Amino acid sequence: MSTPPLASGPQGPDVLRPLLETVLHALAEGTAARGGPLPAGGPEHVAGRLRTALGDPLPHHGSPDALHTLVRALAEGAADPADPLCAAHLHCPPLAVATAADLAASALNPSLDSWDQAPAASELEALVARALAHQVYGDPDTSSTPDSRGTRDTPGTRGDALITTGGTESNQLALLLAREKHHGVQLVCGTNAHHSLHRATWLLGLPEPVVIPAPAGTLDPAALDSALTDLRGPLLVAATAGTTDAGLIDPLPDIADLCATHGARLHIDAAYGGGLLFSDRHRTKLDGLAHADTVTLDLHKLGWQPVAAGLLAVRDPTDLTPLTHRADYLNADDDTEAGHPDLLGRSLRTTRRPDVLKIAVTLKTLGRHGIGRLVDQVCAHAHELADLTAAHPGFELYDHPVISTVLFRPHDATDDTVAAVRRTLLDQGRAVLGRATLDGRRWLKATILNPHTRPGDLATLLKLVEGHTPR
Repeated sequence: MSTPPLASGPQGPDVLRPLLETVLHALAEGTAARGGPLPAGGPEHVAGRLRTALGDPLPHHGSPDALHTLVRALAEGAADPADPLCAAHLHCPPLAVATAADLAASALNPSLDSWDQAPAASELEALVARALAHQVYGDPDTSSTPDSRGTRDTPGTRGDALITTGGTESNQLALLLAREKHHGVQLVCGTNAHHSLHRATWLLGLPEPVVIPAPAGTLDPAALDSALTDLRGPLLVAATAGTTDAGLIDPLPDIADLCATHGARLHIDAAYGGGLLFSDRHRTKLDGLAHADTVTLDLHKLGWQPVAAGLLAVRDPTDLTPLTHRADYLNADDDTEAGHPDLLGRSLRTTRRPDVLKIAVTLKTLGRHGIGRLVDQVCAHAHELADLTAAHPGFELYDHPVISTVLFRPHDATDDTVAAVRRTLLDQGRAVLGRATLDGRRWLKATILNPHTRPGDLATLLKLVEGHTPR
């Protein structure tokens, strides 16, 4: 048997072409067989089909049809975020150009733990990460420009950013940097904060978070002020710009002012809402973001990137110093002194794929205006769904969306009925809706991240829910 070909090198492109045709055919066949946003039949049925397609996962002799068989099976059994009726989670349909760039990254396979494994990728990451940090903190050339409150930031503190796997890693890094800078820290967050912050305190050996009420779904500044007045020691306040349940944004300017008054460090989890930075129409919703010491961003949400594409922006690049680490075979002192970049301080991970490539290609292809237009589109679609819901006598709307999340429920339905309707649509493969509990009640959640969604799709979504709600 001949040695299998490699994806890169002089023969790589020619070897990949027929394989790409196989993948594309399998994707088309699997998508057609699925016939909707989700495979029908529920978990056991889907698992059974996958087991049949896979067979022995480690056979003695391989099969030349494995690529087609398994890609087709995965596509048939996928929840397709590009289907407008797949709207449950912060799981975006990736742009074609970003997906194509991701293929190149996989074929070239740089590893961003030393310069000699990723000469160009390491420079690309540094440039793009810094540019995205400037989206958060402002361009260094305009560092004296006042924000909406007339506040001027200190020149020369316009930040840097690290590429991460997403909000969970970014939030954990934010807590780690705060702990190391202040020799321990107490986290203060709202009841609306992402679960990863609580997990990060456990992983880092920090005290249990002090949890502040969020009665309207956003952190209460008065309660935060009271807590910061009573607490002692280094404090880290975590605010949220885009909650997972309803897409709400904490009052960031008020929280930033309280942190300044009480000498607390500020982290803002903008994994969802950070994409509003690209929109001229919506970016003012993030006023106050630039006052955070650290900011979580996810471009695999409102950035239309294949997973993973997360970032942690830091206002003061010296805050990254605790990540410094030495391994002679990766960043020997004499190599660093000779001008070879030291990459180990850019992550807690060692081996890292070049997720920056798809981000860079997308930013360069669409520009800020093009990405902002996509943000505006999904926000507009969410408002259309909210208007349809509010006008429908059979539904109750939680509120009009702040970003692109709409919560609604059938009138007079019990919480159990709401949950059952959602599961029925899932098991039938008809629609993918999320769930959220606010004001003590359970709501159906539609997170609109597909810019190709049409008004007719939104009406269909409501008809499906209405048709499966017991009367």
